[in-house]
Amino acid sequence: MTTETKSMTTAEAIALFDSLEPATADEMLGRWRGEGIDTGHPLDGMLEATYWHGKLFEGPEAVVPLRHRVPLWGEIWINPARLPVEPLMGLSFLRWVTPWLMPLMVLFVRTGKPKARLRTLAFRGRHHAAMVYDDKPINDVFARMDEGVVMGWMDHKGMDQPYFFKLTRED
Repeated sequence: MTTETKSMTTAEAIALFDSLEPATADEMLGRWRGEGIDTGHPLDGMLEATYWHGKLFEGPEAVVPLRHRVPLWGEIWINPARLPVEPLMGLSFLRWVTPWLMPLMVLFVRTGKPKARLRTLAFRGRHHAAMVYDDKPINDVFARMDEGVVMGWMDHKGMDQPYFFKLTRED
């Protein structure tokens, strides 16, 4: 299976996800490097603008959904509850301003605690590893692309189209 997923339509991303084998919770443990998949979603490029680096799955009750590498700060963990995801979707210009603002925003959005859990969920007729956010109506669901590479489907309650991303194992 190819891991080239830089840009595709939402329909192509859904078809690709559905063609992949579900990832298991056990194989998600560890550190992962993240990368958005451009599908024309309003959030495309926004994570990268915040210096998103990836995710950390320490165990079923301890998942860091947003690891960032921010200039002047190094690696920090972001608390998703402090990010206004819904308003950001309508303000595409912010992806150009955010890299300048992020080093200041760190003071308000960082955390030292995991903010999600790892579960196995029934999704689209199969059982997938999923990251369940503690304080947002979001589940990230994972399917295996290659050894050490998974595709993520951000299932956000009320969002018109899914947001897709890719994770590559770091350890």
